Amino acid sequence: MKKVLILSASTGQGHNQAADSLSVAFKKRGFETSRRDFLEGSSNLLLALFVGSYEVSAMNFPGMYGLFYKLTNNPTINTLSTIPFYLVRKRVFNMIKEENPDLIVTTHPLSICLISGLKRMGVKVPFISIVTDFKAHYTYVSKSTDLYITGSKFTKNWLIKKGINEDKIYPLGIPIKEDFFLRDPNIDDIKQDGYFNVLLMSGSMGLRNISFVLEELLKNPNKLRITVICGNNKELKKNLDHHLSENYKDKKLHILGFSNDIASFMEYSDVLISKPGGLTVTESVAKNLPLIIPFSIPGQESENTEFLTSNGLALSVDKISDINTLINDLIENPSKLSEIKFRIKALSDTYSIEKIIDLSEKLIK
Repeated sequence: MKKVLILSASTGQGHNQAADSLSVAFKKRGFETSRRDFLEGSSNLLLALFVGSYEVSAMNFPGMYGLFYKLTNNPTINTLSTIPFYLVRKRVFNMIKEENPDLIVTTHPLSICLISGLKRMGVKVPFISIVTDFKAHYTYVSKSTDLYITGSKFTKNWLIKKGINEDKIYPLGIPIKEDFFLRDPNIDDIKQDGYFNVLLMSGSMGLRNISFVLEELLKNPNKLRITVICGNNKELKKNLDHHLSENYKDKKLHILGFSNDIASFMEYSDVLISKPGGLTVTESVAKNLPLIIPFSIPGQESENTEFLTSNGLALSVDKISDINTLINDLIENPSKLSEIKFRIKALSDTYSIEKIIDLSEKLIK
């Protein structure tokens, strides 16, 4: 039985979710899998610097996070910024010795410098990098990577421009749960109640901006069923729950915390309003669900927004106060939603986790 070691890290949940989906797919094909955090066993200082600073800066100082992202998106500064992670190289080397895998797959870019360095030092295990956003940060760029899996041809072309051989890059989609590819044949009948169904999400961290979006939506003159997913932010959910006791005309409101049933909520919805994390976007594309982007964290999410909106795959607003104008336009002109669905269907048709496993099998034979 062949064994695959899947590496990730807990900065947000997107990287971990992609790793989980891959683990399930590999197991179904008869692989032994081991999913590990490449930072496990690191000092509290390094974990605080990496994991803690990401969450704090992304949520509370997004401008600072965006500046750091931009500064490190070039070869020289990027190399310097990854130096602290060489402190865990020996632990990762020991992890590889312990697991003795036939293949390594990573869903987090910061592990790439570690694996690439170990390969240059003699580690001969094939290595696949999953790019979990639609424009790859320079951290992903390494000629020691054997294969790249990307979310689009746009991502592939960017990597080619950075010197990666195009034969190494496969735009097969960011790995997600198979639930997002399932369809309920009765969904159109279930939704025949005259309400426009809005799913409002903010990612696993539950960014507070969604409270402002909700306040705008509750002013909308149309019949809206609004489902809010707050993520792990219990304080946010508590702050929003007071809306449930109010009587809003032509509104049906549901407020939830973290949920593992996002696929079902997407299936029932007419539009998703969310920040554009790579996994969330991929899930909505697989569900053929149009996305409205009211805000994004500077960095990879703002780059995702640029890619999606410039290709007609999503809509965005400059100000949250403009959200109702856009919603009203979509309700009054359903053909606009149909046009977006047509384009995202073409993108979702390129997704195939099965082909990722096929490539993996060929790589280790």
